[in-house]
Amino acid sequence: MEVGSLPVELWRVILAYLPLPDLGRCCQVCRAWRELILSLDNTRWRQLCLRCPECRHPNWPSQPHLEPPSWREALKQHALATRTWTQNGPELQSSACLLFFRRRKDRRTWHVGPGCEFETLRGALGVVGPYDRVVLHPGVYEEQAEVALKVPVELVGLGRLGEVALLVCMEQQCPTARLCNLVFMPPWFSTVVYKTSWGHVQLDNCNFEGAQLQVRGPGTCQARFCSFSQGSSAHLLGVVLSLLDSCDFSGSDTASVTVEGPPVSERNWACKHLAALARTFQSCGASGSNSSPPTGHVAGSTGGHQPPGANVKKEHVNIEDWQKRTGVDAVCQGTVIEDCWSDHSEGEEEDGGGINTINPCTLDYKIPCDHHGLSHLLKPRPDGSLPPASSLDPPSVTPEPLTFQQELDRDPEAQMLAASTHGCILRRCLFREGKGGVHLSNYGQARLEGNVFRGLNYAVRCIQNSTIVMLRNEVCECRASGVFLRLSAQGLIAENDIHSNGEAGLDIRKGANPIIVCNKIHSGLRSGVVVLGNGKGSIRSNQIYNNKEAGVYILFSGNPVVSGNHIFQGQAAGIAINENGRGMISENVIRENQWGGVDIRRGGDPILRNNYICYGYSDGVVVGERGRGLIEGNHVYCNKGCGVWVMSSSLPQLLGNYITHNCMYGLAVFCRKDPGNIEAREGNWPGQDGGGDGGSGERRGVEGEGREGQENLNEEGELFAWESDLDSEDERHSARRSISVALVESNCMNYNGAVGLYVKSSEPLNVFSNLVNSNRGTGITVLQSSQLTRLVTNCIVDNGRGGVTVEKDCRVELRGNGIYKNGGHGVSFGGNGQIVENDVVGNCGYGIQVSGSADIKILRNRVQPAQGCGIAVLGPVKGVVHDNLLFQGHPGNKKTLLHMDPANESCALRNNSVLRHNNSCTPAPPWVLENPPPRPLASSPSGLSSSQYPSRLGISMTTRISATVESGCHSGSMFCSIL
Repeated sequence: MEVGSLPVELWRVILAYLPLPDLGRCCQVCRAWRELILSLDNTRWRQLCLRCPECRHPNWPSQPHLEPPSWREALKQHALATRTWTQNGPELQSSACLLFFRRRKDRRTWHVGPGCEFETLRGALGVVGPYDRVVLHPGVYEEQAEVALKVPVELVGLGRLGEVALLVCMEQQCPTARLCNLVFMPPWFSTVVYKTSWGHVQLDNCNFEGAQLQVRGPGTCQARFCSFSQGSSAHLLGVVLSLLDSCDFSGSDTASVTVEGPPVSERNWACKHLAALARTFQSCGASGSNSSPPTGHVAGSTGGHQPPGANVKKEHVNIEDWQKRTGVDAVCQGTVIEDCWSDHSEGEEEDGGGINTINPCTLDYKIPCDHHGLSHLLKPRPDGSLPPASSLDPPSVTPEPLTFQQELDRDPEAQMLAASTHGCILRRCLFREGKGGVHLSNYGQARLEGNVFRGLNYAVRCIQNSTIVMLRNEVCECRASGVFLRLSAQGLIAENDIHSNGEAGLDIRKGANPIIVCNKIHSGLRSGVVVLGNGKGSIRSNQIYNNKEAGVYILFSGNPVVSGNHIFQGQAAGIAINENGRGMISENVIRENQWGGVDIRRGGDPILRNNYICYGYSDGVVVGERGRGLIEGNHVYCNKGCGVWVMSSSLPQLLGNYITHNCMYGLAVFCRKDPGNIEAREGNWPGQDGGGDGGSGERRGVEGEGREGQENLNEEGELFAWESDLDSEDERHSARRSISVALVESNCMNYNGAVGLYVKSSEPLNVFSNLVNSNRGTGITVLQSSQLTRLVTNCIVDNGRGGVTVEKDCRVELRGNGIYKNGGHGVSFGGNGQIVENDVVGNCGYGIQVSGSADIKILRNRVQPAQGCGIAVLGPVKGVVHDNLLFQGHPGNKKTLLHMDPANESCALRNNSVLRHNNSCTPAPPWVLENPPPRPLASSPSGLSSSQYPSRLGISMTTRISATVESGCHSGSMFCSIL
C-alpha cells in the first residue's frame, strides 16, 4: 500500500494503534514508511515509552518536566540497557545467533503469589532454571533467612511499582540476575537486602526503603530508575565498574552511595558491556556541556562588561558607564588632596608666583627630558597604540576563561581523567534531603556525570587517595561544603554548577590535589573555594561569583594553582590568602568585589602574577599584617579605594605591576599602630556619613561573627593535627627570593585619583625604578617613615601636584630619580636624609624645597624649575648643598635659583653651578642633560639586573599553624579585610 494513498495525518491515527513489534516491522517496509513511523515520536513513541512498566520518564528524577530529544531513542536505549544481564556466556565466533537461541529455548515463566504455582519466593527459586522469569503477583513476600540465587534468573513484580514488596536478604551466587518493579525492605535480621561479590545484577525500576545494596568486586551492578529512600544506600567495595543511572536518593542517614577500596584486578563478564554504555553517555553529554553561566547573575555588571559566559575572547570595559553606576568620579573629585598637602610655600603665594604672562619668543627654554631610562613605557607602540602607562583610559579588554575542551587539549592528566571509566559511575541521579551524597575512601574511584545534589549536609566527600571525576553536575543548598576533598584525594571537577551552599562550594585540604576547571561556583553563604591544611589543586577557568566571603580562600598552608578564573561580584575579597597560605595565582580576572580584590595577611605568601584586578568597590590588592608574597605583572585599575594597600609590618615584593585609574592612592603603605590612620583616610572622603570610624566598627563586627562561625575550617567538628603534615620553615623559603625590606620595583602608578605612592610607615621600604605619572595628587608622598625609605631611579612625571613630598621626621633617600613636569614643587622635603643625583626639571613650583629642622644632604642634582627657586632652603635646616647644577627656567622668573634663609647658619652651600639666560627676549640656549643622560638611567638600582629575578619561583608549604583569625581590621584600608 502506498503511503500517499491517504493523508499523513490519517496514517498517524491508524499507526497509533500498533504495538511495538508491529511498528518495528512497518519501519522495514520502505524508506517512506520508515520516515512515517519516525514522525510519530511525540505521539505513539511517547505513549509506548511512558507506559513501559520497567522504566520511568527518561529525565526522571532530576528533570521530569523536560522532554527528551527523542522518545523513540529513549525507548531504544532503555530496551538495550535492560538486556545487559543476558549478554554473558562464552563467545561463539562461528554463529552468534546460536548463543541467542541456546539461552532462551528452555526459558520458562513462573508465577508466585496466592493461588499461583508457588506461594513463596524461596519455593520458586528452588526449581527455576537458567534465565527463567519469575513473576511475583501483588503482595508482601517475607523470608526468615537469607535467600541464595544460584542460577541466572529474572524477578519481575506484576502491576504498578509498590504493589510487590520483598522483605528478604538475597545473596547472588550466579553470574547474572535481573530484578524489576520491586520494593525492597530489610528483614528483621539484616539491613542488607541484596549483595553480590562476583556476579552482575541489573536493577530496573525498583525501590529500596531503609535497605542497603551491597556490591563487592569483581561483582558489578547496573541500577536504572531506582529509588533509595528512608535511609537506604548503596555500598560498593572494590568494584571495577558499576553503573547507577537515573536513580533517586533521599533521606539518607549517612552517605547515599559509598565507594570504598581500589578496583580489584579480576573482572567479570559485564565490565565491557557497562563500559560501552558509559562511553555512549559521554559522547552524548559532551555536546550539551554548559560552559556559560546564567546571564541573570551578571545583570548588575558594569555597563561595558560582556556577560561572563559570552563566547568571546575579550571582555570590553566602558570606564564612563562604570563611573556613572558606582559614583567613582564624584568620589575622586572629593578625595584628590587635602588642603594641608599644598605644594606651594606661603612666600610664593604672597608674591603671586612670579609669572602671569608668557612671551612667545622664549617657549623653548625647557630642557628636553623625554629620553630617560623609562621613556619606553610612555611612548606609542609601533602599531600606534598607547602603552598602559600613558593611556588616558584603563584596559578595555580582559581575557576570557578557556573552554573545557581547550583545557583538556593543554592538560594530558585532565584529558586522561575525563576519558576514564573505572569504579562507580553515577549519571543523571538526584541526591536530596539527606546527610550525604557520595563518599569515596581508601583509593576508591567514581565518575559523577549530570547528577543533581540538593539539600544535603554535603554532596561529595573524597578522601584517602581516592579519585573523583565530576562532570556537569549541580551541587546546591548543602548545609556544609558542597564538595569536600582531603587526605591526598585527587580527580577532575569540571563544568559543574556549584551554588547556594552553606559553607564553601569546594573544600580542599590535607594534601588533596584535584583539577578544578570550567565550573560555575556562586551564591555561596561562605567562600567559593577553600584550600587549607596543606591542600593543593589546580583551579582554572572557573566562574566564581556572588559568594558572601572570598571567592577563593587560601589558608593554613594551602598551596593551589589558581589560574585563568573570573572571580567577580563577591561580597568580600576576590581571593584571600591568610594564615600562612601560599599558591600560584596567575592570569585571573578579579573584578567588582566588595572588599579587596586580593587580600594577603598573617603569613600569606603567594605568587600573584599577571592578573587583572579591577572595578572593585574597595582596594585592588591588600597586603595586611605580616603579609608576604611576590606581586608581579598585574593590572590593578579602576578600584574605588587604593590600587594596592600595604601594611608596613608586611614584607611583599611588588614588581612590574600596572596600578592605574584607581579612585584613591595608587600604592599606599600604612602603619597599623598609628591611631591617626582612620582620621587621615576619613579626611579623603568628605561628605560621607559614618566616616572611617563607622566603617571600621562595622568591619570589626563582621569579623567577630566570622570568628564565631569558623566551623568551616574543621569539618563537622573534627579537629585535625595539622602539624604532622606541614613542611619545615627551611623548606618553605628555599625557593623564594629572600628580602628583608619590602620592595616596590618597576611598577607603573598612573592616573590615580590621589597620590601615586603614599607612605605612612614604621618599617623600611625600597622603591626602585618605578614610573609614577599623571596622578591627580602628588607623585610620591612620605608622611611617616621612622626607618629609611629609599626612592631610587624612579621617574615621577606629570602629576597634578608635586613630584615628591617628604614630611617632618621622615628618613628618606632620593637617589637617581627623574622628577619632571609636575604641578607643584619637584621635591618638598621636611625630613632627614639625602637628595643625591636626581634630575628635577620642568616642575611648576620650586625645584627642591627643604624646610623645617631637616638634616639633609643635597648633592649632585640637576635642577630646572619652570618658575620659582631651583633649590630653596627654608628655616633652620642642617646639612650641605654641594655640587648641584641649576638651570634657569622661564626667563621671566625673577626668583633666585639658589635660595637660603639669611638666618640659617647650619647649612653649607658649596660648589653649586647656576646657568642663566643671557637675554630674556631671545631663545634660550640648547641646554641638554648629558653625561649622564636624563635620569632615571636604564640600569637597575643597586647593581641588580632584571635577569636576577627568577621568572618562575617555586612554591613550597608553610610552617605549622597555631594562629587564629585576627580580631579587628586594619584601620587604613576600606572594607578590605577577610574573615
